[in-house]
Amino acid sequence: MEAAYVFRVTVRLDPRAAAVDPDRFETTMELPAVEPETDGWLFFRDRLWRGGIGDEPSFRRLAAERLGIADAPGAEVAAADFRELRTDEAYLDALKDAIAADLDRFNADSVDEVLRKYLGSSVHVRD
Repeated sequence: MEAAYVFRVTVRLDPRAAAVDPDRFETTMELPAVEPETDGWLFFRDRLWRGGIGDEPSFRRLAAERLGIADAPGAEVAAADFRELRTDEAYLDALKDAIAADLDRFNADSVDEVLRKYLGSSVHVRD
């Protein structure tokens, strides 16, 4: 099983001791999706909403930590966009099973409703 949350991230550089051009660049950041029903598997519920980032300032701080620039003076994550949950069929099946086992947690009537509510249409299944 393999899956990752994929984001487009804009990093801004404003160094004190140098000039840079460009001062912004975009990169793709993939965060591994943990196995359903293990610690951290509710990342999609806690961070995403309708196929977008639910709380962008909080997510930008998380992205800066993951990129190793959280404490770097003159560097920040200026913007972030959720692109997709890139997954194989086995992970998606396990995710659906975990959601189905506790639909009340998601305040939804079906697994498809949960997936749409948090991931929008941004699920990309790969072999």
